[in-house]
Amino acid sequence: MSLATIRTDVPARLDRLPWARWHWMIVIGLGTVWVLDGLEVTIVGNLSGRLSEPGSGLDITQSQVTGFGAAIYVLGACCGALFFGWLTDRYGRKKLFMVTLAVYLFGTAMTALSFDPWWFFLFRFVTGAGIGGEYAAINSAIDELIPAKHRGRIDLMINGSYWLGAAFGALLTVPILTQLPVSWGWRVAFGMGVVLGLVILLVRRHVPESPRWLFIHGRAEEAEALVKGVEEEVEREDHVTLDPVDRTIEIHQRKSIGFATIAKTLVTKYPKRATLGFALFIGQAFLYNAITFGYAQILQTFFHVPSGNTGYYFAVIAVGNLAGPLLLAPLFDTVGRKIMITGTYVMSGVLLLGTAWLFNQGSLNATTMTACWCVVLFFASAGASSAYLTVSEIFPMETRALAIAFFYAIGTAVGGVTGPLLFSDLVGTGKVGDTVLAFVIGAIVMIAGGLVEAILGVKAERRSLEDIATPLTAAEQT
Repeated sequence: MSLATIRTDVPARLDRLPWARWHWMIVIGLGTVWVLDGLEVTIVGNLSGRLSEPGSGLDITQSQVTGFGAAIYVLGACCGALFFGWLTDRYGRKKLFMVTLAVYLFGTAMTALSFDPWWFFLFRFVTGAGIGGEYAAINSAIDELIPAKHRGRIDLMINGSYWLGAAFGALLTVPILTQLPVSWGWRVAFGMGVVLGLVILLVRRHVPESPRWLFIHGRAEEAEALVKGVEEEVEREDHVTLDPVDRTIEIHQRKSIGFATIAKTLVTKYPKRATLGFALFIGQAFLYNAITFGYAQILQTFFHVPSGNTGYYFAVIAVGNLAGPLLLAPLFDTVGRKIMITGTYVMSGVLLLGTAWLFNQGSLNATTMTACWCVVLFFASAGASSAYLTVSEIFPMETRALAIAFFYAIGTAVGGVTGPLLFSDLVGTGKVGDTVLAFVIGAIVMIAGGLVEAILGVKAERRSLEDIATPLTAAEQT
């Protein structure tokens, strides 16, 4: 339903803001969701051996945990991303990033109370749905609140914080596996996720709605008041005087935009960008979900590392993953998106092929294998984070959350559901050649994603979101 037609300078005013304490509030309140996801995935991967032990309270095998359990979590994330992504574009970023966190908390708490495999799998699905919904709501809100000149590095750093949660989860599992009884130690691990989620929920209450979403959906006065308040806060705290802006955009306000219109926009108006989104998400999802879900199983199967010690190795890998986005992120805003995304995708794929060759030759042990993975994922992590950045900034404002959800769901369904199922079977055979095959497949798909970026990538660095993709409701731009 169409409302009034307005002219606003809100996007230009948001983009010209200097970095301030207000932006840190956004980063802390919203970015910490990836810590939760990293914590979830790592805990399950490293506890897979303990969950399958007699006396755990669950009649489940390690392959079921790392295979079907991982796949059902990712399937839940895909479904949650699509459902909550649609709601995010319709009802706002703030409402949904509170709802999706509540879904995560419920699913994780119920997982900790599992008494049978079906219960465990059911609430892994629910937990995944909450996390998937978070991806859509959070990425759209972050990109719409962060100034254009900082958007690339901040987005990458936030997405890379997944590995901070992974490192914490890996170290958390060590005392649980070595000091606590098998019957309830793993329940404590999931309980820690609930505690962390509650803390984030309290912080997130103070994060505002996206002004860009507000003025499109008939709430221009709220958007104006919010931005004016931020400007006054920045001038007061940083002792600066903000220059006026001369760029405006005219918008036909709408209460809602139909799903058919959004889908048509993604597929027919931007077919090359849609192809790019698919390639990037499939590449990173297959490499990560096909391999890292089963890393503890690799250590135990091929290098005979005790289940209680796998957390140490995974913590090292997590540090490499975290370092990649943190150190490389500024280059995505200076060197540019196309060069950096192509480079990180291709480099990580080539390094993974090298790792597969060394593993096949029997040249690696648990320590050197971990070192190789650390280098591979240093580049892969920056590339994977850039996939979320790409699809969140190359489509119109009104489709942003659903676009993130759509490409995340499709790409992750291909790489994240089939990957763990395939990889758990290959590793489960205990044959080096089967695991090498999984590595090679992941590497080739990752390299292919990088080549698609080289051809179809969009130069979005330091540009306003409205310049990259004109809003569907825009009448004209000046």
